[in-house]
Amino acid sequence: MLRGLGKLTWIEIKIFMREPLGAIGTIVVPVLVFVFVGRAMASKGQALSMNSFARVGLPVMASILIVISAVLSLVTIISIYREGGILKRLRATPLRPQTILSAHVLVKLLLTAASLLLMVLAGKRYIPPGVHPPIFSFTVALVISTWSLLSIGFLIASIVPTARFAQPVGAVVLYPMVGLSGLFAPVASFPPVFRVLAHLSPMNYAVSLLQGIWVGDPWSAHLADVAMLIMFFMLFTAISARIFRWE
Repeated sequence: MLRGLGKLTWIEIKIFMREPLGAIGTIVVPVLVFVFVGRAMASKGQALSMNSFARVGLPVMASILIVISAVLSLVTIISIYREGGILKRLRATPLRPQTILSAHVLVKLLLTAASLLLMVLAGKRYIPPGVHPPIFSFTVALVISTWSLLSIGFLIASIVPTARFAQPVGAVVLYPMVGLSGLFAPVASFPPVFRVLAHLSPMNYAVSLLQGIWVGDPWSAHLADVAMLIMFFMLFTAISARIFRWE
């Protein structure tokens, strides 16, 4: 099983990298956003409020963009594979269905880690002096967040009828979640209805985890965030398993 998973993962990576626009959108664009905004802030050299955003909000925002790119890419690829009959043919191979789907998850996790590494290397000069983020812990937090949010991608891919609708539907679901995540304003300041919606969104817990780990909080302070992300993963995965269409 592990050998088949490794081979299929490597094949999927090669297929993905053959599409330059997909690779640029998933890996390069979030890094460019981080560098561009960081450079703009550095050139204006002002502002404690801007500096505060650069310390926490900017890297977390770039990381969330990485996650969204991974999820939208997953939704599109699964939809294209189903529409082209590739999923049906893969299911007829000796590989188990969970192995096939796990390969796609591994590809997205590896690309997420690669994007984060590029973001750190390219934007290191724009991280304010005195800030020494725990890169390894933050990477683990980002992988956990990506892993959880990818389950939303599988759920969307299970529902959308064709590849043409995959990314628009994914964007409609994911981007409002960013607005309710607490990234730009505290969730406590939202009207009651939006607070409820925020607590029903895994993005809220992903942002809380990423922000906390970035500023040096211990993992024990975010066990609830990790637990909620795992719960959402299990819930969306269970629903996807029941409604997922291979053809």
